Amino acid sequence: MDRFKGQPRLPKFAVPKSYDIRLKPDLVHCRFAGSVAVNLDIVAATSFIVLNAAELSINGDFVSFTNRDSSKVLKPSSIELFQEDEILVLEFPDTLPLGLGVLSIQFEGTLNDRMKGFYRSTYEHNGEKKNMAVTQFEPADARRCFPCWDEPACKAIFKITLDVPSELIALSNMPIVEEKIDGTLKTVSYQESPIMSTYLVAVVVGLFDYVEDHTSDGIKVRVYCQVDKANQGKFALDVAVRTLELYKDYFACPYSLPKLDMIAIPDFAAGAMENYGLVTYRETALLYDDQHSAAANKQGIICLSISFYSLISLTLFVQVENMSSDY
Repeated sequence: MDRFKGQPRLPKFAVPKSYDIRLKPDLVHCRFAGSVAVNLDIVAATSFIVLNAAELSINGDFVSFTNRDSSKVLKPSSIELFQEDEILVLEFPDTLPLGLGVLSIQFEGTLNDRMKGFYRSTYEHNGEKKNMAVTQFEPADARRCFPCWDEPACKAIFKITLDVPSELIALSNMPIVEEKIDGTLKTVSYQESPIMSTYLVAVVVGLFDYVEDHTSDGIKVRVYCQVDKANQGKFALDVAVRTLELYKDYFACPYSLPKLDMIAIPDFAAGAMENYGLVTYRETALLYDDQHSAAANKQGIICLSISFYSLISLTLFVQVENMSSDY
């Protein structure tokens, strides 16, 4: 297994095609549990699968690879997480069959306080301090949330399912397709994403208000923020709708996602992050208070909106045209 240590890129034995990810964040104890099923194409003879993982605890009893043609379930003979290299190496007793299969892994992790990976941000509600769960995966921190091929060129489709407290709002890149409530817990499932890099996957769970509008062709746009701050999101909402209309004409290509959510995060390292369908922002970069905000805040919202929606529109346009990119 040591042969994979210290390498700048993952080996090309296997190519991920799609991920089915399920996460259950615990906002009280600041931990999360999860599972991932990765549809893989084994393209070269190997008895190893090597992917990225960092600061995760892997449940070795629930790691397996199932070949699609034979339906044979293969268990790894050895599992090693190299923390320094942030890689997970699975060794199998025999050479893996070429072709498609499913890699299944269960894991646990911590909602850290470092504003990267799957982390916790704090806010106050009715005088009580509470936690929200937030993702920030750029440049290479999706591996702190789920085992994956965490390189920009390793694009895939993502299907997300979240198990969260029933009173909270759970957001991801795509619209909700099903929501089931079982007592104090609800399970929220989302549409499959377009093909994208791991660093664009996004999840946010917390207590929020929002304001909403639509573009002329029916794209739902929302600005989420802390409770009682919804009015501060109206300016950004107006800018977002106008900018999407502008770029639809500029790129001669409609925005190809069914919705655009923007959310203000109290603890956020960057100004904003252009996740497909769920753009995350530092609060001061998204919210505008007519009574207290400076004119520079309004200018900043406009500049960020133009630049980030440009990035989103351009990358979606590139995807539609079936062009490949490392970024």
